[in-house]
Amino acid sequence: MKSRVLTCLMIAVFTVGCSPDAPRLQPEQIERAESLRDQALSGTNAYALVESLTSEVGHRMAGTEGDAKGRAWAEAKFHELGFDRVWTEAVSFPVWDRGFESAAITSPEPSNIVVTALGGSVGTPEEGISGEVILFETAADLLAAPADSASGKIVFINQRTERSRDGRGYGQAVIARVRGASAAARVGAIAVLVRSIGTDRDSRSPHTGTMRYDNTPTRIPAAAVSHVDADLLEKLVGSGERVEVAMQLGARVRQGEYESANVIGEFTGRERPEELVLLAAHLDSWDLGTGAIDDGAGVAITMAAATLIGQSEQRPRRSIRVVAYANEEQGVFGGKAYAKQHQDAVSAHVLAAESDLGAGRVWRFQTRFHESAMPVAEQIMSVLAPLGIERGNNEARGGADISALRDAGVAVVGLNQDATNYFDIHHTENDTIEQVNAEDLDQNVAAYVALTWLAADYEGYFDGR
Repeated sequence: MKSRVLTCLMIAVFTVGCSPDAPRLQPEQIERAESLRDQALSGTNAYALVESLTSEVGHRMAGTEGDAKGRAWAEAKFHELGFDRVWTEAVSFPVWDRGFESAAITSPEPSNIVVTALGGSVGTPEEGISGEVILFETAADLLAAPADSASGKIVFINQRTERSRDGRGYGQAVIARVRGASAAARVGAIAVLVRSIGTDRDSRSPHTGTMRYDNTPTRIPAAAVSHVDADLLEKLVGSGERVEVAMQLGARVRQGEYESANVIGEFTGRERPEELVLLAAHLDSWDLGTGAIDDGAGVAITMAAATLIGQSEQRPRRSIRVVAYANEEQGVFGGKAYAKQHQDAVSAHVLAAESDLGAGRVWRFQTRFHESAMPVAEQIMSVLAPLGIERGNNEARGGADISALRDAGVAVVGLNQDATNYFDIHHTENDTIEQVNAEDLDQNVAAYVALTWLAADYEGYFDGR
């Protein structure tokens, strides 16, 4: 090993990319991780944390009373759970208000339809708007449409979200929600309706979510329409009849900015307290449900995993930091603020992991490690395998809130949850505690506590240092 290090040092004068073999995890470290894993499987407080957050606070949409209540809840819970340090870091952003919303088919036969404004949308005039509906099967079709092809009309994007274990169907469909309004405005539309970006098929609970206006001068109202009503629109337009819709949205962006905060709890490491393993989840939610799976579950999983280690007989070498991020839903404001505030301490972040795909069981372990640390990844995998977790690739993205850290070179992992049913209720009024299973949460905590212990007690690094 010594000769390998000296060789690399000499080669580094002339080239890059040579890194000594990373140290390995020791048997006693693995045994400790297995013990913590099994302790979590026997029961944790994760479900109680989600229940507390959703019942005592409710929804936590950015800039609302629930946002402030959520911050207070998180601070109090970190203290209650015995974290050594608890603090907040300011995060500012504009505030979007939903307001009232209604829509109806007015021709050929009157029929109310259920819509919900998309986050960031402008509202309609007070008297509402009405127009003929023009259907585009996909966002790609709309993006390719010629200018003025929807002049004076209401665009309806009929794109369906395909069900998948890894959530890739959502990633393929969400472009309709995010870019639909600007694309529709470019072809002359006065508003856009988007089939809910969700995998449910027979629901009248539309999915909200953030949309973005690009640099086009015209900003038009944007709303999601429930699947049942989207099916009706599809049928009517497909019949060749002229279909007209009237809608009212009271959405608006307030003047000025609102100050929220990331809420942070930390257990201090025994030997290298300045080095960090960061666990992430976002505290905010949308306002339709109570944010149980998005992302109350993630907050609970990361808090519970860190607490099992912090309250154990022996602390790991490094500190464990849990960040409950502000306003991920409307623009990853908390994640960006954290990365900016800690830009001079990026190298202190040895590993980051984020829980933000609901409350389903973890089924896959992905990494983004330097090649020298891949043998250590396999050692970690051996501890995770008994949980029913399989090995993924080395191209982990990590999650939205830690994406800026990842881009700055921090090693990240993905403990990927089963998303087969997640997008049935994601961003809807059905995102409530009834969707959460305590045993599934405990399996998540078992995975996170094993990973976190091993990363925090490991003598080496995952990024090739």
